[in-house]
Amino acid sequence: MRSSSYDVSVIGAGPAGYVAAIRCAQLGLKTVCIDRWTSNGRPALGGTCLNVGCIPSKALLDSTEKYHEVLTTYKRHGIIVKDVSMNVKTMIKRKNRIVTSLTRGIASLFKGNKVESIHAHGRYAGGNVVELLDWNTSQKTGEIKADHIILASGSTPIELRSAPFDDDRIVDSAGALEFDSVPKKLGIVGAGVIGLELGSVWNRLGSEVIILEALDEFLPTADHDVAAEAAKIFKRQKLNVLLGTRVESARAQDSGVNINYTVKGNQQQLTVDRLIVCIGRRPFTDNLFTQSSGIQLDERGFIQVDQNCRTSVSNVFAVGDSVRGPMLAHKGSEEGVAVAERIATGVGHINYATIPWAIYTSPEIAWVGETENEVVAAAGKCRTGSFPFIATGRAKAMEDTAGFVKIVADADTDRIRGVHIIGPHASELIAEAVVAMEYHASSEDLARTIHAHPTLSEAVHEAALSVDARGIHRLN
Repeated sequence: MRSSSYDVSVIGAGPAGYVAAIRCAQLGLKTVCIDRWTSNGRPALGGTCLNVGCIPSKALLDSTEKYHEVLTTYKRHGIIVKDVSMNVKTMIKRKNRIVTSLTRGIASLFKGNKVESIHAHGRYAGGNVVELLDWNTSQKTGEIKADHIILASGSTPIELRSAPFDDDRIVDSAGALEFDSVPKKLGIVGAGVIGLELGSVWNRLGSEVIILEALDEFLPTADHDVAAEAAKIFKRQKLNVLLGTRVESARAQDSGVNINYTVKGNQQQLTVDRLIVCIGRRPFTDNLFTQSSGIQLDERGFIQVDQNCRTSVSNVFAVGDSVRGPMLAHKGSEEGVAVAERIATGVGHINYATIPWAIYTSPEIAWVGETENEVVAAAGKCRTGSFPFIATGRAKAMEDTAGFVKIVADADTDRIRGVHIIGPHASELIAEAVVAMEYHASSEDLARTIHAHPTLSEAVHEAALSVDARGIHRLN
């Protein structure tokens, strides 16, 4: 039975865990990272994000967007392509190659930074002890000791009792990345980030997509103007989003999935070829620590931590999806860095007010900071400015003009409170807003910053000018 001692033991090798481990090693700490993820019988680092989440979904989104462009916009450029088709199996193989390359890349980074990697299920047992378990049998195979422990166990899809997964007809988001053919009719439960992205993938390939959303409001976390614009665009794309629906039952049969749901109390039925359930994720803390360890969970199942990600046990930290805050890979990574630096130096920092969000539909949606409604609710007033991509030369040249940039500024100080983008490459453009807000910039600061022409970022510049009603390339 294995037993070793380390400065830091990290449980979980997703974006929060592997980044924490690398940063600890960079700071001179003897570090081990324990992870149980297996793919095709081999250890696979990277957690949900790299294996069945962020990376594979973006690979499919990119493939299908290129296919859709060939069908719709290439002819406007004078490019004539005949007999276009999509080989779904090849698309899936490409996605798998990308995933394998990146997971092996983490293994190389571990080796280069002298992070020891152990393939097992890690369980914190109290004090400075981490037990190593065989995940299938829960049998203890060894233990290690570490002065500090970082819990980075991630999250797992929430299963809907009325539509239990069968890993064939009714699947979670991971299963939706493995379809080997295009469903003629695809049902999705949940119109959040994952539902919209997966709906976009298969809609572009010809599926009739019906999204069932329990909430009455579309994208309630986004700014209301952005959400309204997105709803109109997705409707034109034939992404059929049914709001205020409650799935009562879903049963898989040879002919498809029979769904019973209610809309405002009215019973409805729907039959689809496949059903994706993506109603959210929950912290994955199954067998992560013993009852006597002292670790505590809150009422929602998240590991309780303070503002420094320290748990109720002084030498144990927790980061990523298993703690409060948005379940975003980059949020977890920055928490991992901050905790590593706190352990090594006593000082670490993360600004939760400037965490960007991104939805990789077409057009993309991204935002940082507060919405207009949130600022008005808190301060009673605000200043806003917006600018449409259709008025930019670069977007016109790209044949990608949907959407706009909106800036929300403080009514008294002009400090930027939020930036909201729907349009081409929004996930990249939002970085400028994040940097501006990190430096406490005003809308005037952005308005006085020279942006290259012709670029998409000119829309950000013009939106900042519009806050003060002095935009140049549209009437104020």
